[in-house]
Amino acid sequence: MAETQEPTVVFGVVNETSETESRVALTPDIVTRLRRNAVSCIIESGAGTAAEYTDEDYEKAGAVVSDRATVLGKADALGFVDRPSAGTVSKLTAGQWVIGMLGSFTDAEYIDALEQAGLVGIGIEKLPRKLSSAQSMDEMTSQNSVMGYKAAITAADAYGSFLPMMTTAAGTIRPAKALVLGAGIAGLQAIGTLRRLGAVVTAYDVRPASKGEVESLGAKFLDLGLDFSAGQGEGGYARALSAEEQAQQQAAVDKKAAEFDIIITTAKVPGRKPPVLLTAAGVKGLHRGAVVVDCAASELGGNVEGSAVGEQVTEGGVKLIGAPYLASGVATTASNLLARNVADILVHFIRDGKLSQDLSEELDDALVVAGRAEVVPAEELATKSE
Repeated sequence: MAETQEPTVVFGVVNETSETESRVALTPDIVTRLRRNAVSCIIESGAGTAAEYTDEDYEKAGAVVSDRATVLGKADALGFVDRPSAGTVSKLTAGQWVIGMLGSFTDAEYIDALEQAGLVGIGIEKLPRKLSSAQSMDEMTSQNSVMGYKAAITAADAYGSFLPMMTTAAGTIRPAKALVLGAGIAGLQAIGTLRRLGAVVTAYDVRPASKGEVESLGAKFLDLGLDFSAGQGEGGYARALSAEEQAQQQAAVDKKAAEFDIIITTAKVPGRKPPVLLTAAGVKGLHRGAVVVDCAASELGGNVEGSAVGEQVTEGGVKLIGAPYLASGVATTASNLLARNVADILVHFIRDGKLSQDLSEELDDALVVAGRAEVVPAEELATKSE
């Protein structure tokens, strides 16, 4: 058994529970894990309740449970499911560290606010995801895996028939036909889950490498009769398509979509409007009772034209579900994964028992945001099929 070191760094987590958020950035097992790395934990009372973790669970693991002001005041570093609000930032003191999805690629104003407050911000979105040492820290991968799983479950629940083929004394029920648009982390998880539920699954992504990944899961790759062979972008993501390519893709997807009972879309671009993968015409062409789950829906729009956060039924009887908060719907598992991501990032920056901004390593340079913001214009961001 690893020897437990005397804690020298205090890690804090506050309650982020809301109408749409049930996850927490620290779980009891991670409290124990961090203790072995000279980190003590302090957490706001009730922070883990929505994820099925009680204050007593944290206390038994060795964490201190306290009020919000105490957590913010005593922590050397704070972990977040998302990022601290402006109100929370105003209560922090210079030198404290914040770890979360900080929006550093697109939100220069927010990063400036962290810098002006003298905080050290670690933006998880800046992780070099191809670096093996960073993979256990990658919140985007862990949470999008949960999202893809939940998207399939949500679609199955909303669909008015069975997903698998059923042979009964009253006749045979055909399997549901599902289409997944975007074969990144979330898309592949959705494919696998739909397959396990018995649906016949087809998927599409502009990245050439995705065809093999889709077929390895037993799904078909949708042939649009188009060639986007230059579709691979930075870091394994899909690049943003040109306006002409988008128009061609949309027309082809709209035509093919009419063949399916369930459609799940997963192409997200952090900080800006997602690409439209299914137009209003495509939705209109779906049969009554078809289900569309748009994982990219937000106040900026979604992958499906006309989608919005929540559920709506079109005049043609199609259920259109805008669902950006799916990972929160599997809060226990999602929190387990997220807490491990955040904890591994924290431990990486502890050197000789203290938090260190030594930027000698590639991983450090990619993660430290405050005071080092390099904001990328939105138009330069690649479409991330997650």
